Amino acid sequence: MKRLLCSLVILLFVASIPTAALAAKVKFGHIAPTFHGMSKGIDAFADYVREKTDGKIDIATFPQGQLGNERSMASQVQSGSLPIAAVTTAVLQNFVPEVAILDMPFLFPNRATAYAVLDDEAVKEKIFSYLPKKGFVGIGWVENEIRDFSNTKRPIRHPEDIKGLKVRVMNSPAYLDTFNQLGASTVGIPFPEVYSALQTGVIDAQENPLMTAVLMKFPEVTKFVTNTQHALTECIIVVNPDFWNRLSPEYQQIFREAAKIATDVNRARNVEIKQSLPKLEISIEEYCKQNNVELINLTDAEREEFRKAMIPVWDKYRGIIGDDIFDFVLAKIEEHKQ
Repeated sequence: MKRLLCSLVILLFVASIPTAALAAKVKFGHIAPTFHGMSKGIDAFADYVREKTDGKIDIATFPQGQLGNERSMASQVQSGSLPIAAVTTAVLQNFVPEVAILDMPFLFPNRATAYAVLDDEAVKEKIFSYLPKKGFVGIGWVENEIRDFSNTKRPIRHPEDIKGLKVRVMNSPAYLDTFNQLGASTVGIPFPEVYSALQTGVIDAQENPLMTAVLMKFPEVTKFVTNTQHALTECIIVVNPDFWNRLSPEYQQIFREAAKIATDVNRARNVEIKQSLPKLEISIEEYCKQNNVELINLTDAEREEFRKAMIPVWDKYRGIIGDDIFDFVLAKIEEHKQ
């Protein structure tokens, strides 16, 4: 009997310790390269957790898709084989359709409004509320950047200018629907192959944040760039529910605080990179000028043309994700518009 009681005491003691504290490393996967703002933010997340838990939880970050692509990492988080990952809503919508609201084309009028909406606690609570039933706990945001459009054929100022172009598009339902609606021929090729596909004419265009395009040297083979800023590539930091529930409330709060730090570091780093590209020490605008790239900034009227052209896409997703989340986010955009 004494042995049994002793064993029970030990088991209860072990059960009271966060599982992460028993592990040498807790893996956190994402796809950003190490110099990118997202990667810097996630590293800051890991540093904060390590410091605040006195090293009991040691987050090991795995950038550049070392643990798989985003869809694979999302599945790993669901299954519990990966504790934490940052997954774009463009990919996560394949698991949680409601997060597609953030991928609606031309949803946010500008970056400042987007950030104000995303930082609204009611918005986070609402969007993250859809995750647990699909095997995720959402604790915060990181981002790639706002997406733009570059091509080899012509300047793009109006929706009809995109018609007929062969465009490499991320394998996301909302993104594919966006460019199909604009009359493009969407092509699904792996991201590492985009440069050669543009160079050889397999595709005419690609859509990525201009910062990403420059860092991947796409302007060497695409001489027309339009700051369409058609979508913010937002990522949710998702945690496996079983792992999360084994953390103490104190540690859960530390993780949430770390997620906020990741957001702030990510955004600040993105601004730094836009102003001074790594190893080049020039701004993106100056880089385009030096490489004879025509950089087009849409006027408010031209952006409104694109927004109106996207109404069929918005209507489709209303039917998929429901009026509730759609109208909630639109109301928040009006509330925070800057």
